[in-house]
Amino acid sequence: MEEFELIAKTFMGLEQVLAQELTQLGANNVQIGRRMVSFTGDKELMYRANFQLHTAIRVLKPIAHFKAKSAEDMYDEVKKIDWSKYILKGKTFSVDSVVYSEEFKNSRFVTYKVKDAIVDQFRELTGERPNISVSNPDIRLNIHIAEDKATLSLDSSGESLHRRGYRQESVEAPLNEVLAAGMILMTGWKGETDFIDPMCGSGTLPIEAALIARNISPGVFRKEYAFEKWPDFDQELFDTIYNDDSAEREFTHHIYGYDVDMKAVNTARHNVAASGFSRIITIENKDFKDFTQPSEKSVIVMNPPYGERISTPNLLGTYKMIGERLKHEFKGNEAWILSYREECFREIALKPSIKIPVYNGSLECEFRRYQLFDGRLDEFRAGGGIVKTEEEKAEMAQKHRFKKNREFKKRLDATEENEEGDIRSFTFHSFEHDTFGNGRFNNDRRRRDKNDNRGGGRRKSFDFDDDDFNDRRGFKSGKRYGGDRKPGGRKFDKGGKGGGFRKKGNYTDED
Repeated sequence: MEEFELIAKTFMGLEQVLAQELTQLGANNVQIGRRMVSFTGDKELMYRANFQLHTAIRVLKPIAHFKAKSAEDMYDEVKKIDWSKYILKGKTFSVDSVVYSEEFKNSRFVTYKVKDAIVDQFRELTGERPNISVSNPDIRLNIHIAEDKATLSLDSSGESLHRRGYRQESVEAPLNEVLAAGMILMTGWKGETDFIDPMCGSGTLPIEAALIARNISPGVFRKEYAFEKWPDFDQELFDTIYNDDSAEREFTHHIYGYDVDMKAVNTARHNVAASGFSRIITIENKDFKDFTQPSEKSVIVMNPPYGERISTPNLLGTYKMIGERLKHEFKGNEAWILSYREECFREIALKPSIKIPVYNGSLECEFRRYQLFDGRLDEFRAGGGIVKTEEEKAEMAQKHRFKKNREFKKRLDATEENEEGDIRSFTFHSFEHDTFGNGRFNNDRRRRDKNDNRGGGRRKSFDFDDDDFNDRRGFKSGKRYGGDRKPGGRKFDKGGKGGGFRKKGNYTDED
């Protein structure tokens, strides 16, 4: 198959992780940029990138690169493209714009210039001008401008890839799924031990951990992708990718999520049930101040309150308690903490072995690792313990890269939650609607199971842990996502698994 240029967008700080994912997926010419990774691949790789990447927000297929120093330049360059190859008669399109430029300060203006060039081309060739529509577009376009350099792309993803599809309910400021997956992948954990999230909020970290531990593609919950409406969409190829579970693996340990707020616990339980991971994830109502040494080897990944959108009556006291519990009740394991304020990290009173800069929305945060061991540091090293590998030292050096990007961040909207936040979208109709006679672009179409003779076609049948979700479109119903271990948790007495751990309302997951 033909190989072409592709771009995967992500959060600032996750570029290296995304590049590693793409390399493992078989991408060629992988190059790291700012909040993006460029690569080359064929149609199959583009489908797999959307379906299998944990840390991509969207996947774009560039169709034109050009320089535009004025609105007229922008209009002329866009109009040079033969749009009849991409927008078929009767189909709709939308334009999203992301702009970092002194010349083009308004993304809405850029959107309109691109739209005008496209519809004017159609009007001149056919005598008809497309109409504006708010319906789901058949073709999504993305224009990215950095000063005078513009890239116009087809958006192969559609809705942001962080919207996996398993989240049924949410808490205040829920953790973005892509950021959660990136955090877990940065720890290096792939299911070798138990996993604990002591402030789990809506359950995002435990569910993303389950996907990683079982090596299940996060796209399994998605209803559709934008590329499914493209003229050259290969249904058989995508069905093959979707139904291939040969890389999935067993998970013989367990994942624990805890929260002190019962509303958050109920929300997390609902989302875990929707994900089909009830057999390997246990959610309980517990406070981290009652945490005791786990009986099994474990890793803790947590996202405490920062004192920004979500706080607690005694923010610094919460961090002091976290440090105390880790020091006395988590020996022999490692903990990873994402937070924003240096004064909060200081209260933990433990020396981190690695600090990784990452943005949580517009907040420049750090993701820190703490290795907990008995005795003195020199004794730990003398016994063969490694606090920081050479690779990790290089990763920490990336911290300085963030200082260079602060001016860039100042130009972003302060309310930006993810790369979507800087985009203005408009949708347009192109000519009269045409069903093409075969229902090819029917949004209610389901993947066809080769063994299903009922005409409508279904995605491969899997057996979920929770019957209530077996019929949800986009879910692999029927497959046992859980391992052999049943939920039923450990107690908080000595030797049990601790957790829960947050004052009411203290979950800081970002949407």
